[in-house]
Amino acid sequence: MKTFHYLLATLLSAFALTSSAQKLAGGDISLLPSYEEKGAQYFDHYGNAIPSLLPFLKEQGWNAMRVRLFVDPANATEEEKRQGVVQNLDYVKPLAKRIKDEGFKLILDFHYSDTWADPAKQWTPADWQLLGDNSLGNQLYEYTKDALQQLKDAGATPDYIQTGNEISFGMLWGARGTQDNRCYTNSPAANWTRFTTLLRQATKACREVCPDAKVILHSERSCDPTVLLDFMSRMQKAGVDYDVLGLSYYPYFHGSLTTLSSTLSQVENSYSEKKIMIVETGYPAHWAISGSTYDFSSTYPYTDEGQKNFTDDLIATLNRHANVTGLFWWWPEANEYGIDWQNAVTSGWYNSTLFDNQTGRAYSSLSELKNFVGDPTAIHSATTAPRGAGNNCCYDFSGRAVGQQPNCLYIRGGKKYVAR
Repeated sequence: MKTFHYLLATLLSAFALTSSAQKLAGGDISLLPSYEEKGAQYFDHYGNAIPSLLPFLKEQGWNAMRVRLFVDPANATEEEKRQGVVQNLDYVKPLAKRIKDEGFKLILDFHYSDTWADPAKQWTPADWQLLGDNSLGNQLYEYTKDALQQLKDAGATPDYIQTGNEISFGMLWGARGTQDNRCYTNSPAANWTRFTTLLRQATKACREVCPDAKVILHSERSCDPTVLLDFMSRMQKAGVDYDVLGLSYYPYFHGSLTTLSSTLSQVENSYSEKKIMIVETGYPAHWAISGSTYDFSSTYPYTDEGQKNFTDDLIATLNRHANVTGLFWWWPEANEYGIDWQNAVTSGWYNSTLFDNQTGRAYSSLSELKNFVGDPTAIHSATTAPRGAGNNCCYDFSGRAVGQQPNCLYIRGGKKYVAR
């Protein structure tokens, strides 16, 4: 019986080691409640109806979801609202609760704006614009703390928290259109000091309310290592506390997988203690994204197969980098099928979704994301050995002998073997 117990303990140890290294794959599904409310119809790749999207995504191997949060989207323009700027705290709490109840990890993405925050626009929320820098830092701290506490009280504690969205050049710049407070490599030192002071206030709130959560700093400079490493160096010198570097990578805006891989290697070499996540990615399956900088359609045509091939190559690239632990598709839930065009969720289709807006069917790429995670319960690196003394019998995970089975796993001397 000791042999059985030793076998069981060793197998469980193998499972535990694999689980501890488990990676995250999923998507930013911030508009899912809006699509559901309007009656979007979702189907799998073969046309079978999907009664509830979250359980289906879990069946496909997804294990984490990302949700954005705006301060007060009521202050966004009407066009921005038609683009999907609706996620206030009342919208986010029930969605985050659903995500957690389904067993997913949750990334909360603070935009710290009433509208889209990205490298070209980081507008301070309307109600905060008259605050001086010190008061703004206090407001940021209190807002972050309150939002996290409300989520925690609702049973939706985030596992990862983004303190800002695509903040390579700073955040909370001021009113729309202002040129003040931007943080480029040649910007005044005072701008960077202001920015990093704000970030420390945000992180302080995260650590106090959600001490087990990991903090993510998010940059879109995934193919611009010079700017990205300068950004990380400034964060380090300013004592900004964070755990994960989050990156956006859209090949049609940022460049090739080869360039992405080079950037990842440089970050790993310079900041080996930091984990890296691709918190936003996507590729079209029908036509080019408006404003695209790069055209990879000769390699990855704008088809279901082309999108799948890009996804497969992206995963293969990321899996060559040990520090990369997360991959998230942006806006995968976009699907206007079944919705009257006069009642559409947004003013235009998002073409890098993982569902066909014209049929409601899942694209092939959706089920490929699990290949980034791998099987979290798999036992890897078993050595093939012929049957012989000591390996004629196989065991289940209760330590019971199950006799001679084809291609079964057994353990001898602390090593895993597959008997053939």
